[in-house]
Amino acid sequence: MSDDLVPTSDPTRLRASHDDRERVAQALHTAMAEGRLTVDELQERLDAVYSSKTLGELEPLTRDLPAPVTLVKPVAPTVVPGVRPASPAHLVGGYPTSSVAIAVMSGAERKGPWVVPRQFTAVAFWGGIELDLTRARYAEREITITAVAVMGGIEIIVNPDTTVLVNGVGIMGGFDDKARCEGSPGAPVVRINGFAFWGGVEVRRPKTKELRKFEG
Repeated sequence: MSDDLVPTSDPTRLRASHDDRERVAQALHTAMAEGRLTVDELQERLDAVYSSKTLGELEPLTRDLPAPVTLVKPVAPTVVPGVRPASPAHLVGGYPTSSVAIAVMSGAERKGPWVVPRQFTAVAFWGGIELDLTRARYAEREITITAVAVMGGIEIIVNPDTTVLVNGVGIMGGFDDKARCEGSPGAPVVRINGFAFWGGVEVRRPKTKELRKFEG
């Protein structure tokens, strides 16, 4: 499948319409009538207008004019109910409340309001661990979670607005990354590494039903 057929969230790669091209062409004609463009410059830009396929190719053609044609609308950030937009002011800071979670033939969890340290270790051996970062704060802007699952399971639920980088290994097990994403500018960075041996580590974002109780 070619790149042109792959869905994209980049508005500059959206296909231009006839109306889009005509708006730009009209602006160029007006600029020539005002003496801002020569006939040769107008023809050169009109050739580019009618050969353009995307909005990103069209918009720069009037960018140096007093009234440029705006075709690409800024994309508003996604707002998840119950989760505040990420910013260092309210997500970073505080004294770590826990630095390790161990489950040996048992279970362990960290959830609710808690402060994640710069380095956090989770080890599950024939047991299960849940780390819920949905309402967590971070002692520093960048933190690292080392997750080790041996014949056990570890589930890590990350805040949707943080930047998440997963680099784990599954050996006869799984290290599933379902949350790799770029957060808001200045948002905390959560690095997750480790390994799963005859076990599983799953990193994911919270489901809608898990966030409903925080709404309002």
